[in-house]
Amino acid sequence: MNWGVESATVSFGSQIALDGVTLHAERGSVTVVIGGDGAGKSTCLRTLVGLIPLDSGTVNRPAKKEIGYVSATGGVYPDLTVDENLAFFGGSYGLKGSAFEKRHTDVLEMIGLRDFRERLAGQLSGGMQRKLAVGLALLHQPLLLVLDEPTTGLDPLSRAELWRVISHTAAQGAAVVISTTYVNEAQRASLVILLSGGRSIAEGSPSQIIAAVPGKVGMVKSVKQPPGLAWRWGGVWHIWEPSKDIPEKADPIEPDFDDAVIIAELAQEIGTAR
Repeated sequence: MNWGVESATVSFGSQIALDGVTLHAERGSVTVVIGGDGAGKSTCLRTLVGLIPLDSGTVNRPAKKEIGYVSATGGVYPDLTVDENLAFFGGSYGLKGSAFEKRHTDVLEMIGLRDFRERLAGQLSGGMQRKLAVGLALLHQPLLLVLDEPTTGLDPLSRAELWRVISHTAAQGAAVVISTTYVNEAQRASLVILLSGGRSIAEGSPSQIIAAVPGKVGMVKSVKQPPGLAWRWGGVWHIWEPSKDIPEKADPIEPDFDDAVIIAELAQEIGTAR
Protein backbone atom coordinates (compact mmCIF):
# COMPACT_ATOMS: atom_id res chain seq x y z
CA MET A 1 0.00 0.00 0.00
CA ASN A 2 1.26 3.47 -0.93
CA TRP A 3 0.39 6.64 0.94
CA GLY A 4 0.71 10.28 -0.05
CA VAL A 5 -0.89 13.45 -1.32
CA GLU A 6 -1.99 14.17 -4.88
CA SER A 7 -2.14 17.68 -6.39
CA ALA A 8 -2.29 19.15 -2.88
CA THR A 9 -3.02 22.85 -2.56
CA VAL A 10 -3.03 24.62 0.81
CA SER A 11 -3.34 28.32 1.53
CA PHE A 12 -3.25 30.43 4.66
CA GLY A 13 -5.29 33.51 3.86
CA SER A 14 -3.85 34.95 0.66
CA GLN A 15 -0.59 33.02 1.05
CA ILE A 16 -0.32 29.80 -0.97
CA ALA A 17 1.75 27.33 1.07
CA LEU A 18 1.41 24.33 -1.28
CA ASP A 19 0.59 24.61 -4.94
CA GLY A 20 -0.39 21.32 -6.59
CA VAL A 21 2.21 19.18 -4.80
CA THR A 22 2.18 15.39 -5.21
CA LEU A 23 4.07 13.10 -2.84
CA HIS A 24 4.09 9.31 -2.74
CA ALA A 25 5.33 7.18 0.16
CA GLU A 26 5.83 3.48 -0.49
CA ARG A 27 6.07 0.91 2.27
CA GLY A 28 9.64 -0.25 2.79
CA SER A 29 11.17 2.92 1.38
CA VAL A 30 12.20 6.44 2.39
CA THR A 31 10.78 9.55 0.73
CA VAL A 32 12.60 12.82 1.37
CA VAL A 33 11.09 16.28 0.97
CA ILE A 34 13.88 18.80 0.54
CA GLY A 35 13.87 22.57 0.28
CA GLY A 36 14.90 25.77 2.00
CA ASP A 37 13.09 27.61 4.76
CA GLY A 38 9.56 28.51 3.70
CA ALA A 39 9.56 26.02 0.82
CA GLY A 40 6.46 24.21 2.15
CA LYS A 41 8.09 21.12 3.65
CA SER A 42 6.36 21.22 7.04
CA THR A 43 3.00 22.06 5.47
CA CYS A 44 3.34 19.11 3.11
CA LEU A 45 4.09 16.70 5.96
CA ARG A 46 1.39 18.11 8.23
CA THR A 47 -1.09 17.72 5.39
CA LEU A 48 -0.05 14.10 4.93
CA VAL A 49 -0.69 13.21 8.58
CA GLY A 50 -3.99 15.10 8.74
CA LEU A 51 -3.03 18.17 10.78
CA ILE A 52 -3.77 20.64 7.97
CA PRO A 53 -6.79 20.33 5.63
CA LEU A 54 -6.40 20.59 1.86
CA ASP A 55 -7.95 23.38 -0.17
CA SER A 56 -7.90 20.98 -3.11
CA GLY A 57 -6.33 17.66 -4.01
CA THR A 58 -6.47 14.31 -2.26
CA VAL A 59 -4.62 12.57 0.55
CA ASN A 60 -4.26 8.86 1.19
CA ARG A 61 -2.99 7.80 4.61
CA PRO A 62 -3.52 4.94 7.05
CA ALA A 63 -5.69 5.25 10.14
CA LYS A 64 -4.43 7.70 12.76
CA LYS A 65 -3.33 4.86 15.05
CA GLU A 66 -1.06 3.58 12.25
CA ILE A 67 0.83 6.88 11.87
CA GLY A 68 3.96 7.97 13.74
CA TYR A 69 4.74 11.69 13.53
CA VAL A 70 7.50 13.88 14.95
CA SER A 71 7.26 17.64 14.45
CA ALA A 72 10.25 19.89 13.88
CA THR A 73 9.90 21.44 17.33
CA GLY A 74 9.99 18.54 19.74
CA GLY A 75 8.11 15.43 20.66
CA VAL A 76 9.36 14.56 24.17
CA TYR A 77 8.38 15.62 27.68
CA PRO A 78 11.54 17.15 29.20
CA ASP A 79 10.41 16.68 32.82
CA LEU A 80 9.89 12.93 32.37
CA THR A 81 12.63 10.33 32.20
CA VAL A 82 13.26 8.32 29.06
CA ASP A 83 11.36 5.39 30.59
CA GLU A 84 8.48 7.62 31.68
CA ASN A 85 8.20 9.12 28.20
CA LEU A 86 8.03 5.63 26.71
CA ALA A 87 5.42 4.53 29.27
CA PHE A 88 3.26 7.60 28.66
CA PHE A 89 3.31 7.26 24.88
CA GLY A 90 2.90 3.50 25.09
CA GLY A 91 -0.25 3.99 27.13
CA SER A 92 -1.61 6.51 24.63
CA TYR A 93 -1.11 3.90 21.90
CA GLY A 94 -2.90 1.26 23.97
CA LEU A 95 0.21 -0.84 24.57
CA LYS A 96 0.03 -2.79 27.82
CA GLY A 97 1.71 -5.61 29.69
CA SER A 98 4.09 -7.85 27.79
CA ALA A 99 3.32 -6.14 24.47
CA PHE A 100 4.53 -2.82 25.87
CA GLU A 101 7.53 -4.36 27.61
CA LYS A 102 8.73 -5.94 24.38
CA ARG A 103 8.36 -2.74 22.38
CA HIS A 104 9.92 -0.75 25.23
CA THR A 105 13.01 -2.97 25.15
CA ASP A 106 13.20 -3.09 21.36
CA VAL A 107 12.88 0.68 20.95
CA LEU A 108 15.46 1.47 23.64
CA GLU A 109 17.88 -0.86 21.87
CA MET A 110 17.09 0.61 18.46
CA ILE A 111 17.63 4.23 19.50
CA GLY A 112 20.65 3.45 21.68
CA LEU A 113 19.28 4.92 24.92
CA ARG A 114 19.18 1.81 27.09
CA ASP A 115 21.85 3.25 29.41
CA PHE A 116 19.96 6.55 29.74
CA ARG A 117 16.50 5.22 30.58
CA GLU A 118 16.42 6.89 34.03
CA ARG A 119 17.66 10.26 32.79
CA LEU A 120 15.26 13.19 32.35
CA ALA A 121 14.62 13.81 28.67
CA GLY A 122 15.44 17.48 29.17
CA GLN A 123 18.94 16.51 30.30
CA LEU A 124 19.71 14.55 27.14
CA SER A 125 21.77 16.00 24.33
CA GLY A 126 19.95 17.36 21.30
CA GLY A 127 20.77 14.25 19.30
CA MET A 128 19.52 11.95 22.05
CA GLN A 129 16.29 13.92 22.37
CA ARG A 130 15.64 13.59 18.65
CA LYS A 131 16.32 9.85 18.80
CA LEU A 132 13.93 9.55 21.73
CA ALA A 133 11.26 11.48 19.83
CA VAL A 134 11.62 9.10 16.88
CA GLY A 135 11.54 6.12 19.24
CA LEU A 136 8.28 7.36 20.78
CA ALA A 137 6.76 7.65 17.31
CA LEU A 138 7.88 4.07 16.57
CA LEU A 139 6.53 2.42 19.73
CA HIS A 140 3.30 1.26 18.10
CA GLN A 141 5.05 0.09 14.89
CA PRO A 142 3.28 2.52 12.55
CA LEU A 143 2.71 1.83 8.88
CA LEU A 144 3.64 5.43 8.09
CA LEU A 145 6.43 7.32 9.89
CA VAL A 146 6.64 11.07 9.19
CA LEU A 147 9.59 13.10 10.54
CA ASP A 148 9.84 16.87 10.08
CA GLU A 149 13.51 17.92 9.84
CA PRO A 150 14.65 15.32 12.40
CA THR A 151 18.37 15.98 11.90
CA THR A 152 18.41 19.79 11.84
CA GLY A 153 21.08 21.12 14.18
CA LEU A 154 22.56 17.72 14.99
CA ASP A 155 26.24 16.87 14.81
CA PRO A 156 27.34 14.46 12.04
CA LEU A 157 27.52 11.44 14.37
CA SER A 158 24.03 12.02 15.75
CA ARG A 159 22.71 12.47 12.21
CA ALA A 160 24.29 9.17 11.16
CA GLU A 161 22.81 7.37 14.18
CA LEU A 162 19.35 8.78 13.49
CA TRP A 163 19.58 7.73 9.86
CA ARG A 164 20.43 4.21 11.00
CA VAL A 165 17.09 4.15 12.85
CA ILE A 166 15.26 5.59 9.82
CA SER A 167 16.77 3.02 7.45
CA HIS A 168 15.99 0.17 9.86
CA THR A 169 12.38 1.32 10.12
CA ALA A 170 11.95 1.33 6.35
CA ALA A 171 13.63 -2.08 6.09
CA GLN A 172 11.02 -3.40 8.55
CA GLY A 173 8.27 -2.40 6.10
CA ALA A 174 7.14 1.07 7.13
CA ALA A 175 6.75 3.94 4.69
CA VAL A 176 9.03 6.73 5.92
CA VAL A 177 8.71 10.38 4.91
CA ILE A 178 11.15 12.97 6.20
CA SER A 179 11.87 16.60 5.41
CA THR A 180 15.35 18.07 5.42
CA THR A 181 17.43 21.00 4.25
CA TYR A 182 20.49 18.76 3.80
CA VAL A 183 21.11 17.75 0.19
CA ASN A 184 23.37 14.82 1.15
CA GLU A 185 20.55 13.28 3.19
CA ALA A 186 18.19 13.38 0.23
CA GLN A 187 20.58 11.10 -1.65
CA ARG A 188 19.69 8.30 0.79
CA ALA A 189 16.06 8.32 -0.35
CA SER A 190 14.21 6.16 -2.84
CA LEU A 191 12.16 9.20 -3.85
CA VAL A 192 13.00 12.90 -3.53
CA ILE A 193 10.61 15.85 -3.78
CA LEU A 194 12.32 19.24 -4.12
CA LEU A 195 10.07 22.11 -3.05
CA SER A 196 10.50 25.82 -3.69
CA GLY A 197 7.87 28.41 -2.87
CA GLY A 198 5.29 25.71 -2.23
CA ARG A 199 5.80 24.06 -5.62
CA SER A 200 7.53 20.83 -6.62
CA ILE A 201 10.39 21.77 -8.95
CA ALA A 202 12.00 18.32 -9.19
CA GLU A 203 11.01 14.82 -8.20
CA GLY A 204 12.14 11.25 -8.68
CA SER A 205 15.00 9.11 -7.46
CA PRO A 206 18.32 10.94 -7.03
CA SER A 207 19.59 9.38 -10.27
CA GLN A 208 16.44 10.41 -12.14
CA ILE A 209 16.76 13.99 -10.92
CA ILE A 210 20.38 14.08 -12.09
CA ALA A 211 19.43 12.63 -15.48
CA ALA A 212 16.74 15.29 -15.93
CA VAL A 213 19.17 18.22 -15.61
CA PRO A 214 18.66 20.42 -18.69
CA GLY A 215 21.45 22.18 -20.55
CA LYS A 216 25.14 21.69 -19.89
CA VAL A 217 27.37 21.92 -16.83
CA GLY A 218 31.03 22.92 -16.74
CA MET A 219 33.86 23.48 -14.29
CA VAL A 220 35.94 26.65 -14.15
CA LYS A 221 39.19 26.97 -12.19
CA SER A 222 39.10 30.56 -11.04
CA VAL A 223 39.52 32.60 -7.87
CA LYS A 224 36.74 34.97 -8.87
CA GLN A 225 33.22 33.92 -9.76
CA PRO A 226 32.87 33.55 -13.53
CA PRO A 227 30.01 35.29 -15.34
CA GLY A 228 26.76 33.42 -15.80
CA LEU A 229 24.97 30.92 -13.59
CA ALA A 230 27.86 29.71 -11.43
CA TRP A 231 28.36 28.42 -7.90
CA ARG A 232 31.39 27.59 -5.78
CA TRP A 233 32.31 23.88 -5.58
CA GLY A 234 35.32 23.34 -3.35
CA GLY A 235 38.25 25.14 -4.93
CA VAL A 236 36.56 25.54 -8.32
CA TRP A 237 33.34 26.88 -9.83
CA HIS A 238 30.56 24.96 -11.51
CA ILE A 239 28.67 26.78 -14.24
CA TRP A 240 25.36 25.94 -15.88
CA GLU A 241 24.26 26.94 -19.34
CA PRO A 242 20.57 26.09 -19.89
CA SER A 243 20.32 26.51 -23.65
CA LYS A 244 23.74 26.71 -25.30
CA ASP A 245 27.31 25.50 -24.98
CA ILE A 246 29.29 26.29 -21.86
CA PRO A 247 32.06 28.92 -22.21
CA GLU A 248 35.32 27.79 -23.82
CA LYS A 249 37.23 28.28 -20.57
CA ALA A 250 34.98 25.77 -18.80
CA ASP A 251 35.63 22.03 -18.82
CA PRO A 252 32.44 20.00 -19.40
CA ILE A 253 31.42 17.77 -16.47
CA GLU A 254 28.59 15.47 -15.54
CA PRO A 255 26.41 17.01 -12.81
CA ASP A 256 26.04 15.31 -9.45
CA PHE A 257 23.01 15.47 -7.16
CA ASP A 258 24.11 18.72 -5.50
CA ASP A 259 24.44 20.31 -8.93
CA ALA A 260 21.02 18.99 -9.93
CA VAL A 261 19.35 20.57 -6.89
CA ILE A 262 21.05 23.93 -7.48
CA ILE A 263 20.13 23.85 -11.17
CA ALA A 264 16.49 23.02 -10.41
CA GLU A 265 16.32 26.08 -8.17
CA LEU A 266 18.07 28.26 -10.76
CA ALA A 267 15.72 27.00 -13.47
CA GLN A 268 12.77 27.90 -11.27
CA GLU A 269 14.15 31.39 -10.76
CA ILE A 270 14.73 32.11 -14.44
CA GLY A 271 11.59 30.35 -15.62
CA THR A 272 13.27 27.54 -17.53
CA ALA A 273 10.94 24.58 -18.07
CA ARG A 274 12.03 21.36 -16.36
